[in-house]
Amino acid sequence: MIEFILDTFQNTRLLAMIFAALAATATVLTLTMPLLANDPLERRMKSAALEREKIRQRERERLAQSEKVSLRQSPRLYMQAVVTRFNLNKWLGQEQARTRLIQAGYRGQAPYVTFLFFRLVTPALAVTFAALYVFVIAPLDKPLTVKLGICLFATYAGMHLPYILLKNKIKRRQTGIKRAFPDALDLLLICVESGMSVELAFRRVSEEIGTQSIALAEELALTTAELSYLPDRRQAYDNLAKRTDLDGVRSVCVALQQAERYGTPLGQTLRIMAQENRDMRMAEAEKKAAGLPPKLTVPMILFFLPVLFVVILGPAIIKMMTLR
Repeated sequence: MIEFILDTFQNTRLLAMIFAALAATATVLTLTMPLLANDPLERRMKSAALEREKIRQRERERLAQSEKVSLRQSPRLYMQAVVTRFNLNKWLGQEQARTRLIQAGYRGQAPYVTFLFFRLVTPALAVTFAALYVFVIAPLDKPLTVKLGICLFATYAGMHLPYILLKNKIKRRQTGIKRAFPDALDLLLICVESGMSVELAFRRVSEEIGTQSIALAEELALTTAELSYLPDRRQAYDNLAKRTDLDGVRSVCVALQQAERYGTPLGQTLRIMAQENRDMRMAEAEKKAAGLPPKLTVPMILFFLPVLFVVILGPAIIKMMTLR
């Protein structure tokens, strides 16, 4: 068997065929993977386009004093049935929850119903699993009060699990927006100084900034629609600040409102805001870099120093043992 394997590896013709097949396979995968990959930018921009259509329809029908038609996706029937049956809109529904869902990028009634549904389901699942584990699967040799305390803690954790996941989603989205926002302000400044209106500038920047941050491109596209159709343009800037919940974006929105109200030069305002946001991004990076040495102290003590001592003192200890 060993001789057969050695003869196989010494067969140059067979090896050449194998390498040629691997190279052909790699070439085909390299050419086809970009075609099979999903484009998240196109999907999110399509969602933003649907949101613009929804805003356009809402404003037109509000002016005509007719019934509003929603273009958003409807919630799942069983989730809607559970939310309606238990009246979760009254007991668990909060305006803050809607705001947090919008900040996470979830808009419409379907994400809200899903959030309320999981706020009801996750505590029940958590307490059921904890009770089965504590009393049936692995019975603990503890008093009954301890077991009940574990079940109550599982229920509490299940109640807060949807909020924790939503908070993490908001944080990741805000991080992407924060990194790309100074570049978006530079592009917005270029568009404004070239003679574009604010609506056209926001639309052009939303198309260009999507390669860096899809979330920011979506928010700018929605702001473009609101600037075009809301009766009060300042409300569009307020909505952008609420959807992002970032200090840099909020300061820019306030500056744009003041520039539109008092007629101050918009280019100068955007230039100052872009520099301030870039300084804020650099200060945050410096803060993270300054906090790195304390974070590395514990891994250095636990992992690097023992290995270093073994490498340095190991040969000397072995030599002393051999001399004995």
